[in-house]
Amino acid sequence: MTRNFSRRHFLALSGAAGLGATLAGGMPQAFAAGLSGTSLTLLPSQAPSNWKAVLDKANAALLAEHGFTLDAQFINWSNYGQQSLLKFTAGASFDTALQALWLNMAQLQQSGSLADLTGELDKWPNLKAQIAPKLIEANSWNGKLWGIPQVNSAGRVQHFSIRQDLAEKHGFGEIRDFDTLERYFYTIKEKEDGVTPFGIGANSTWVLAVPTPTGMFNQQSWEDPTRMQYLFAGSGLRFLLAKDAATTGSSKPIPFWEDDGVVAALRKIRKYHEDGIINADPFNSDSATIQSQFQAGRIASIWSMTDGLASNQLVGLRKAVPTASLAQVVPFGKPLSEVKPVQTFQADNMVVVNANGGDVDRALALQDWLSVKQNHDLIEYGIEGTDWEAAGDDSLNQLSQYAFPGYALLWRSALERRSSFMTESEKAVFDWAQDYDNFATDTFASFIPDVSAVKQEAAQMNNVIIQHANPLFHGLADVDAQLDKLKSAADAAGLNMLQAEMEKQADAYLKARG
Repeated sequence: MTRNFSRRHFLALSGAAGLGATLAGGMPQAFAAGLSGTSLTLLPSQAPSNWKAVLDKANAALLAEHGFTLDAQFINWSNYGQQSLLKFTAGASFDTALQALWLNMAQLQQSGSLADLTGELDKWPNLKAQIAPKLIEANSWNGKLWGIPQVNSAGRVQHFSIRQDLAEKHGFGEIRDFDTLERYFYTIKEKEDGVTPFGIGANSTWVLAVPTPTGMFNQQSWEDPTRMQYLFAGSGLRFLLAKDAATTGSSKPIPFWEDDGVVAALRKIRKYHEDGIINADPFNSDSATIQSQFQAGRIASIWSMTDGLASNQLVGLRKAVPTASLAQVVPFGKPLSEVKPVQTFQADNMVVVNANGGDVDRALALQDWLSVKQNHDLIEYGIEGTDWEAAGDDSLNQLSQYAFPGYALLWRSALERRSSFMTESEKAVFDWAQDYDNFATDTFASFIPDVSAVKQEAAQMNNVIIQHANPLFHGLADVDAQLDKLKSAADAAGLNMLQAEMEKQADAYLKARG
């Protein structure tokens, strides 16, 4: 299985005739709601192999059951954020799209581009049954729901997927702490000719240093995973809020470069660049390129997420290195049973409905239809027997290169199938990530800063971050000199106004919650 999205991540149906009977609670609104036409969804990546056959099969069922069909416009990841934003603001005709706080969701909500979905789930029994109430609560902004959360686990933690076969070859065994991981990197550099220890792409920026609740190379956050980052939509500037805010009532936001752990991480990243631990030209490497190099055996470790998809890299990797094995290194420095990192439980990915060119009922009818197992399986995994085969009730063997970005349309925790070759290491991490009780709720968990009052400053700051912060995150500039440039440019772009507005809103959030 080579499903390349998590982030990053990321319907086997025997025919239309028997579908209606499988829907819990009977047939939803369908023809009674006057549904018709085509539900167009915007998706990142490219159309998977065998997509036409899958879509034809799905549409035969959708047309018979609901009176409409599905179509998808796939947009390359490198252009997705900008292109989807333009389509929303231009009033283009489509129903749904992937959005998120790390994309343009807050900006779109504040500009009136997203349909309000508050209370709508009650109309759709299959969808409602698959979305935990806690998830709806965590992803509602001031009591309003602006998208359908797409998750396959309770908590999400960024971490490392490493070549365990190389670790064992060089005497490492299981890697649990930062210092051992760093020694692994330098051993690979010294003893594995032509293999880059860690691969990063152009989109691997702040996650390497800024805690959320950990930064991948932020050793301080490994020991104390208790802080999340918050930003104004479109600014790129991530603030850290006071750890004692719940007791003091004061948020005291600071820009990321004022945190000692972040600065120490930037210095490590710079050293890793100079020492060849990370690839030399990350700006010209997207995530697909990094993953293809990893599968070719030319990279020893890559970014991963607690979404159960890391083991999917093994299919491609074992074509190049038949003896390869993988392991997950989670950035805590302790066994999972001894940590309780903070989370906001805000979904990394949301399906939003276009307020100015979409149909809410049709969009949610599709979401409801995708909340039935065989429909979900068809779109996410392809045609059974051609693209995949079941391996028990909740696992599968992938038979083709079909790779659909499920996180962008239909992730449902209870419906997701695991790869039959998921490693024991990833099983342990994924099982842990399924339980809400393994995480603490961040003080500002449902805080969504409103950029309206500082929209101009946010836009200026975004240019500053791209020009002056991204080189730091990739290790491409001297840290002290580049930090000076960053701070000077940030001051000129309106840092004081952004910081004051963040503090005002965060303090008001605290006060409203007692």
